[in-house]
Amino acid sequence: QVQLVESGGGSVQAGGSLRLSCAASGYTVCMGWFRQAPGKEREGVALIYPGGTMTTYAASVKGRFTISQDNAKNTLYLQMNSLKPEDTAMYYCAADRVRCGSWSTSNYAYWGPGTQVTVSS
Repeated sequence: QVQLVESGGGSVQAGGSLRLSCAASGYTVCMGWFRQAPGKEREGVALIYPGGTMTTYAASVKGRFTISQDNAKNTLYLQMNSLKPEDTAMYYCAADRVRCGSWSTSNYAYWGPGTQVTVSS
């Protein structure tokens, strides 16, 4: 069984930065960050392939967010810079043991409870 726990969310002003962490217990291979704003569907933010060899980002965050992982600590990170009010959402860590590089939420078997990010203008 895999358990994911996010941390690092909070409230910041536009232009600020936050770093999210996702501590994983259990064996995982494919991981990513998703977010969901009130009244909107959950959407992919950033994905990382096994070993951190490749990353991919949603167009809305490319150049501002960086996904990374520390395999020794079994922890996934999301560095968020130049935050905008439209980045306000609940951020979720997702993992799967088989399917990598998918933006579809249905392809991820494991999810954390989420951490709230609020960006004020």
